[in-house]
Amino acid sequence: MIALDGIRKAYGTRSVLAGVSLGLVPGRVTGLVGPNGSGKTTLIKLILGLARLDAGRILLDGAAIDDDGRYRRRIGYAPQAPRFPENLSVGEVFAMLRALRPDDASDESLLQDFGLRAEWDTAVGALSGGWRQKVSLACAFLFTPDVLILDEPTAGLDPIAAGVFKQAVRHARDAGRTVLITSHILSELEELADDVAFLSEGQLRFAGPVATLLERTGMRRLEPAIAALLGGLRVTQGAGAAESPSIAHPRRA
Repeated sequence: MIALDGIRKAYGTRSVLAGVSLGLVPGRVTGLVGPNGSGKTTLIKLILGLARLDAGRILLDGAAIDDDGRYRRRIGYAPQAPRFPENLSVGEVFAMLRALRPDDASDESLLQDFGLRAEWDTAVGALSGGWRQKVSLACAFLFTPDVLILDEPTAGLDPIAAGVFKQAVRHARDAGRTVLITSHILSELEELADDVAFLSEGQLRFAGPVATLLERTGMRRLEPAIAALLGGLRVTQGAGAAESPSIAHPRRA
């Protein structure tokens, strides 16, 4: 489990995250949502060790993440705008990753389901945005990481590929892995998320089960519920989310 405990981050005089505490637990998918500039990207960078905390702690299975980066082997990450050495072919990208982690077992399920073998000898620089996204997602899932962090993962995907991706996320959740997804496509997020964490102006305004958010906003769908939060509706946190860096509740069926 990943626990964010009172994390703070500022750039100069601008506070980006102000005392955020949040738990991301195995076997659940958490949707991280919020307006532009709310701190979502910074939160992800802090988890990945790409930025340093000003205060607070980030724990993985109860231990603070260290500076040598070994904990990152347990995380699969797909950025919003994936970048690869453009002269490498698709096959060479995966060969490079396996060479970096020769002792780690790999799972090619998503690679196969996306049909990436058909582009195996194509240079990444010649791929469309949708194909690059498929490569990025297949890389994120490749070593069956305990934690998946997926930033706008369906951007550029066609409906069939998006369906393949969603099924992969469900399989990861059912296998007990921890999944964090950021997306502005709330209708798609609604299909996948068990929990939602809503950031606004660097503060966690709600964290808890999707069902709890819908109940407390009086909405039937996630999109209008999030719109209500954006409009300033005050909603109490989901059980345990505000007081503790963990969210404890059964998984949604």
